[in-house]
Amino acid sequence: MKLKIEVDILREIGRLADEKSTEVYVVGGYVRDVLRGLACKDYDIMVVGDGIAFAKLVQEQFGKGKLVIHEKFRTARLFFHDETVEFVGTRKETYRPESRKPDVTIGTLEDDLRRRDFTVNALAAALNLDRLGEVIDVFDGIGDIERKVLRTPLDPEQTFSEDPLRMMRAFRFQAQLGFEVDPQAFSAIQRIADRLTVVSQERITDEFLKLLSTSKPSVGLIPMYEAGVLKYVLPELEKLGGVDQKSVDYPDGVRNYQHKDVLYHSFEVLDNVAAVSTDTWLRLAALLHDIAKPKTKAFREDVGWTFYGHAELGAKMIPDIFKRLRLPMNRMKYVRKLVYLHLRPIALVQEQVTDSAVRRLLFDAGEDIDDLMLLCKADVTTKNPSRAKRYRKNYKKLMERLEAIESRDRLRNWQPPLRGEDIMEICGIEPGIAVGVLKVEIENAILEGKIPNEYEAAKEYLLSIKDSILSQKSLSKKKSLREELDGLPAKISGNQ
Repeated sequence: MKLKIEVDILREIGRLADEKSTEVYVVGGYVRDVLRGLACKDYDIMVVGDGIAFAKLVQEQFGKGKLVIHEKFRTARLFFHDETVEFVGTRKETYRPESRKPDVTIGTLEDDLRRRDFTVNALAAALNLDRLGEVIDVFDGIGDIERKVLRTPLDPEQTFSEDPLRMMRAFRFQAQLGFEVDPQAFSAIQRIADRLTVVSQERITDEFLKLLSTSKPSVGLIPMYEAGVLKYVLPELEKLGGVDQKSVDYPDGVRNYQHKDVLYHSFEVLDNVAAVSTDTWLRLAALLHDIAKPKTKAFREDVGWTFYGHAELGAKMIPDIFKRLRLPMNRMKYVRKLVYLHLRPIALVQEQVTDSAVRRLLFDAGEDIDDLMLLCKADVTTKNPSRAKRYRKNYKKLMERLEAIESRDRLRNWQPPLRGEDIMEICGIEPGIAVGVLKVEIENAILEGKIPNEYEAAKEYLLSIKDSILSQKSLSKKKSLREELDGLPAKISGNQ
């Protein structure tokens, strides 16, 4: 079989290889995707010889692009505007039992294809012009593409032991490509899932985020959980799995209480968010929104299973999860905020909503209110048609209230009408606790609808309360609502 090579950069690499009497191939995902009729802008080039030396020749020939070299792994990566070309010399790659990094040695073309993760990625197409597009398929990868199966070139236990990250990659490809993991490969993963512990956290997290970015992440996450891999990636998430049931004797008969499987619910919420947003961190918030339910689960005979305080406790768990996974801490507060607030809109649609309550939600969520509402809508996973219809109706009403109050009070991107310097000047006081207390009093007055969110109204209100506040013998420092949110106070209701 011959593959039609239409990408200019690949043809130019082939011409340069002929000039230098070097044998080169494009391998892996590009070949797989072209055979499936898909586009690909990342190219893996296999060089029979020194991959790094050939990469330097390519950069010199084209006079453009940034070249990043990894001597230990005999690889080099060349970055163009929106394309990435990775060069590697044919190699063997193995892990020692205790190792986090592979030992790399020189190998043949077949050695290199043999070391690949799955047969659908162990495909090579020649770039030398006399064989341009000729496909090398040693392990029937083309047949596995047609069968939509992920099978390893070697014995699966050997393939996964050599690089345990391939176990995670299997489930990412399952979600990304829509292929099924071969039963023998799945069984091997179940047997040696603990080998993932030798892989660096950075590689595990990178693979996890790639799975999270697929169109329907649960397609990969569910088998990852069932194979016993998830507990080595996110143990807090794995603990959400399972359903507890209790029976209670009542005069009118026995009543059975059970709560839904929180893990599968979380997967469904994630899929709902993924259907409307590509934002990685919103997706992560969806996956983790009920992360503290196992720690807050309790049973009451009058109401059944409860999870009081799980939003607050879940938010407190987020920083440690981010640190352990080595995720960017500048995105941590966003995820923590959404986890902390995810019950608030649900509470508002379940009771008579006051303008004050809506203002406080807008104030606390700030610029993330739209993402919070997307998460809350995605959190409705009931299969009861009448209940789902009622939830959608309530959600629509709340959105209308949010829009109306935001247009009037401008709380989404909160800027206090009076700054601390203004308060000190108006009241003739020095910096201290009193300034903060007065500022919070003004904020509360705005949120409760006593005054509009305007400078003159705030100034007039300050003049009316300052003597009473300043005359107090002792002032305890009060936090603003946003400071409370950062500190995650023990104030949140709801058992859902």
